[in-house]
Amino acid sequence: MKISNHITYAEAIHSNTAKRKGIDNTPSPTQIEAMKLLAEKVFEPLREWTGGPIKVNSFFRSGPLNEAIGGVASSQHCKGQAIDIDDVYGYKTNAEMYAWIKENIDFDQMIWEFGTDMNPNWLHISYVSKEDNRNRCLKAYKEDRKTKYKII
Repeated sequence: MKISNHITYAEAIHSNTAKRKGIDNTPSPTQIEAMKLLAEKVFEPLREWTGGPIKVNSFFRSGPLNEAIGGVASSQHCKGQAIDIDDVYGYKTNAEMYAWIKENIDFDQMIWEFGTDMNPNWLHISYVSKEDNRNRCLKAYKEDRKTKYKII
Protein backbone atom coordinates (compact mmCIF):
# COMPACT_ATOMS: atom_id res chain seq x y z
CA MET A 1 0.00 0.00 0.00
CA LYS A 2 1.10 3.54 -0.72
CA ILE A 3 0.28 6.66 1.23
CA SER A 4 0.97 8.75 -1.89
CA ASN A 5 2.94 8.62 -5.13
CA HIS A 6 6.22 9.14 -3.27
CA ILE A 7 5.56 7.75 0.23
CA THR A 8 5.17 4.04 0.84
CA TYR A 9 3.20 2.69 3.77
CA ALA A 10 6.40 1.07 5.11
CA GLU A 11 8.23 4.41 5.00
CA ALA A 12 5.32 6.20 6.71
CA ILE A 13 5.28 3.85 9.71
CA HIS A 14 9.02 3.11 9.92
CA SER A 15 10.68 3.61 13.29
CA ASN A 16 13.97 2.17 14.50
CA THR A 17 12.77 2.68 18.08
CA ALA A 18 9.58 0.71 17.43
CA LYS A 19 11.57 -2.14 15.89
CA ARG A 20 14.14 -2.16 18.67
CA LYS A 21 11.53 -2.09 21.45
CA GLY A 22 8.91 -4.27 19.77
CA ILE A 23 6.31 -1.47 19.68
CA ASP A 24 3.35 -1.83 17.33
CA ASN A 25 3.23 1.20 15.05
CA THR A 26 0.17 0.29 12.98
CA PRO A 27 -2.19 3.16 12.16
CA SER A 28 -5.97 2.84 12.12
CA PRO A 29 -7.95 3.46 8.90
CA THR A 30 -8.76 6.98 10.18
CA GLN A 31 -5.08 7.69 10.80
CA ILE A 32 -4.19 6.35 7.35
CA GLU A 33 -6.74 8.70 5.78
CA ALA A 34 -5.17 11.65 7.66
CA MET A 35 -1.72 10.56 6.42
CA LYS A 36 -2.97 10.38 2.84
CA LEU A 37 -4.52 13.85 3.13
CA LEU A 38 -1.29 15.36 4.47
CA ALA A 39 0.72 13.66 1.72
CA GLU A 40 -1.69 14.92 -0.96
CA LYS A 41 -1.93 18.49 0.30
CA VAL A 42 1.63 19.08 1.55
CA PHE A 43 4.21 16.43 0.69
CA GLU A 44 3.40 15.76 -2.96
CA PRO A 45 3.27 19.44 -4.05
CA LEU A 46 6.56 20.00 -2.19
CA ARG A 47 8.10 16.91 -3.79
CA GLU A 48 7.11 18.17 -7.23
CA TRP A 49 8.66 21.57 -6.51
CA THR A 50 11.94 20.12 -5.19
CA GLY A 51 12.35 17.94 -8.26
CA GLY A 52 13.71 15.01 -6.27
CA PRO A 53 13.35 12.87 -3.16
CA ILE A 54 12.80 14.23 0.33
CA LYS A 55 13.74 12.17 3.40
CA VAL A 56 10.82 11.29 5.67
CA ASN A 57 12.29 11.19 9.19
CA SER A 58 9.03 10.50 10.98
CA PHE A 59 5.40 10.31 9.93
CA PHE A 60 2.96 8.17 11.90
CA ARG A 61 3.67 7.36 15.57
CA SER A 62 1.48 5.15 17.72
CA GLY A 63 0.86 6.36 21.28
CA PRO A 64 3.33 3.87 22.80
CA LEU A 65 6.00 4.80 20.23
CA ASN A 66 5.44 8.50 20.81
CA GLU A 67 5.84 7.95 24.55
CA ALA A 68 8.99 5.85 24.03
CA ILE A 69 10.70 8.64 22.09
CA GLY A 70 9.62 11.35 24.55
CA GLY A 71 7.10 13.02 22.23
CA VAL A 72 4.43 15.31 23.62
CA ALA A 73 1.12 13.58 24.37
CA SER A 74 -0.73 15.86 21.95
CA SER A 75 1.61 15.09 19.02
CA GLN A 76 -0.13 15.32 15.66
CA HIS A 77 2.10 12.43 14.52
CA CYS A 78 -0.19 10.16 16.58
CA LYS A 79 -3.18 11.24 14.48
CA GLY A 80 -1.32 10.83 11.20
CA GLN A 81 -1.46 14.60 10.76
CA ALA A 82 2.28 15.43 10.97
CA ILE A 83 5.43 14.59 9.07
CA ASP A 84 9.10 15.39 9.73
CA ILE A 85 11.20 15.83 6.61
CA ASP A 86 14.86 16.52 5.81
CA ASP A 87 16.83 17.66 2.76
CA VAL A 88 19.44 14.87 2.89
CA TYR A 89 19.28 14.34 -0.90
CA GLY A 90 20.37 17.91 -1.66
CA TYR A 91 17.62 19.05 -4.04
CA LYS A 92 16.53 21.94 -1.81
CA THR A 93 17.69 22.96 1.65
CA ASN A 94 15.38 22.68 4.63
CA ALA A 95 15.28 26.49 4.72
CA GLU A 96 14.26 26.64 1.05
CA MET A 97 11.53 24.05 1.63
CA TYR A 98 10.33 25.97 4.70
CA ALA A 99 10.07 29.23 2.71
CA TRP A 100 8.31 27.54 -0.21
CA ILE A 101 5.77 25.78 2.00
CA LYS A 102 5.07 28.99 3.90
CA GLU A 103 4.32 30.85 0.66
CA ASN A 104 2.58 28.13 -1.35
CA ILE A 105 0.95 25.48 0.83
CA ASP A 106 -1.96 25.46 3.25
CA PHE A 107 -0.83 23.74 6.47
CA ASP A 108 -1.71 23.62 10.14
CA GLN A 109 1.68 24.04 11.76
CA MET A 110 5.26 24.15 10.51
CA ILE A 111 8.24 24.00 12.83
CA TRP A 112 11.81 25.06 12.01
CA GLU A 113 13.44 22.31 14.07
CA PHE A 114 16.64 23.49 15.76
CA GLY A 115 19.66 23.96 13.46
CA THR A 116 20.84 27.50 12.80
CA ASP A 117 19.20 30.75 11.74
CA MET A 118 20.22 29.83 8.17
CA ASN A 119 18.89 26.25 8.03
CA PRO A 120 16.91 24.00 10.38
CA ASN A 121 18.01 20.43 11.10
CA TRP A 122 14.63 19.24 9.76
CA LEU A 123 11.05 20.45 9.25
CA HIS A 124 7.89 19.39 11.03
CA ILE A 125 4.71 20.04 9.04
CA SER A 126 1.14 19.20 9.98
CA TYR A 127 -2.13 19.30 8.11
CA VAL A 128 -5.60 19.00 9.69
CA SER A 129 -8.17 20.28 7.19
CA LYS A 130 -8.73 23.31 4.98
CA GLU A 131 -11.14 24.67 7.61
CA ASP A 132 -9.00 23.98 10.68
CA ASN A 133 -5.43 24.69 9.48
CA ARG A 134 -3.79 27.56 11.36
CA ASN A 135 -0.78 28.22 9.08
CA ARG A 136 1.22 28.63 12.29
CA CYS A 137 5.02 28.90 12.00
CA LEU A 138 7.26 28.08 14.96
CA LYS A 139 10.95 27.70 15.69
CA ALA A 140 12.13 24.98 18.10
CA TYR A 141 15.11 25.72 20.32
CA LYS A 142 16.68 24.39 23.50
CA GLU A 143 16.74 26.33 26.74
CA ASP A 144 17.98 24.68 29.95
CA ARG A 145 17.90 21.34 28.06
CA LYS A 146 14.18 21.73 27.38
CA THR A 147 12.63 22.19 23.96
CA LYS A 148 10.82 25.49 23.61
CA TYR A 149 9.00 27.10 20.71
CA LYS A 150 8.64 30.65 19.51
CA ILE A 151 6.33 31.99 16.83
CA ILE A 152 8.16 33.19 13.74
